[in-house]
Amino acid sequence: MRNTSLTVPTLALGVFGIITTEMGIVGVLPQVADDLDVSASTAGLLVGVFALVIAVSGPFMTLLASGLDRKTVLATAIAVFAVSNAVYALTTRFEVMFAFRIIPAVFHPVFFSVALATAAKLVPARDAVRATTRVFAGVTVGFAFGVPLTSYLAEHLSLQAAFWFAAVVNLIAFVGILRFLPAMPVERRHSYGAQVGVLRSGRMWLTILSVVLVFASMFSVYGYFAEYLDEVTDLDGSWVGALLMAFGVVMILGNFAFGALLRRNPVRTVLLFPALCLAVYPLLYAVGPYPAAMVAAVPIWGAVHAGGLIVSQSWLGRDARDFPEFGNSLFISFSNLGITAGTTVGGWVLSAAGARELAWVGAGFALAALAAMLLRLGLDRMRPRRRSAETAPAPARRPTPATRAPAEPV
Repeated sequence: MRNTSLTVPTLALGVFGIITTEMGIVGVLPQVADDLDVSASTAGLLVGVFALVIAVSGPFMTLLASGLDRKTVLATAIAVFAVSNAVYALTTRFEVMFAFRIIPAVFHPVFFSVALATAAKLVPARDAVRATTRVFAGVTVGFAFGVPLTSYLAEHLSLQAAFWFAAVVNLIAFVGILRFLPAMPVERRHSYGAQVGVLRSGRMWLTILSVVLVFASMFSVYGYFAEYLDEVTDLDGSWVGALLMAFGVVMILGNFAFGALLRRNPVRTVLLFPALCLAVYPLLYAVGPYPAAMVAAVPIWGAVHAGGLIVSQSWLGRDARDFPEFGNSLFISFSNLGITAGTTVGGWVLSAAGARELAWVGAGFALAALAAMLLRLGLDRMRPRRRSAETAPAPARRPTPATRAPAEPV
């Protein structure tokens, strides 16, 4: 299969465009509410419905697309995102925008799942983690620059300009996929039953549980980033915006650092992530009331936070290595479930006890994730012992006196 140096960066650009579409709207909800003449809570449905559709539809849509040419799937998905952003820019009706939040959300997990698997296939096996890390860089760059830039354009130019920006990014990725990605027809089509069969394993469900807990840990705290800095650290909006961008920039570096660690020792790196969370969240609790210390702690937080994406995808991929695209779709769906769980529990704690206690919510989820990972590894260690016990030859039976062979004549 031919390869080009621009294929993986093109996939990363597509991921950047998708993240900008998915999360960029968070920073422009007030303008959306004003332009479409709806309440703030109604406009907020545009965020929630996107995540819900991803969580519900991901594995099913990826199964349906599993027999199609990878290039066709990727090009179609990114084209839907480009068209959807154009609709956002042109419509004056909330119902239309709501519908075009649902449509691209259906294609979101398909693009991610296929892009990650494709990046790994286009390089030698030893470089697969490096390739997927570069694709994941599109996520971190989207958080670092795509989301703030969307908000900036809406504030200083117009809401329509912000949506046209995302449309152009997705259009460029669409052209890049057509130009640089080789045709990739499915060489061996796996049955739906064989792919879904990975869910019959108890070990897989432990892995899925740990992924849900990892993302719950991450987003129970990060989901209330602004509230934490406002309520606990007493920083104004300009500081919050600057630290949010610094967080995203450091995430880019952290993403590549965790990718390098995964190439050296995958299992230790997976266990390292929740352990680092158990160190970072108490740090945030301790320095929260002190602005200078909190400003110094945010980049550390961002560097650790970055690892959750690539670590979780790699961890789940171990149990779905025969069906990487379906495995990636499970990662997308259950990570979104973890985000929902984390932000929900975090919201309850925020209301009941205040923002500072969110650090302990994140630490609790991280501890549970670490326990699930260790249990999963324990089952791995037990399995070879069971197999060796089952396959070991039976010990030779010593003949009893009644059956002992007669002695040879002297």
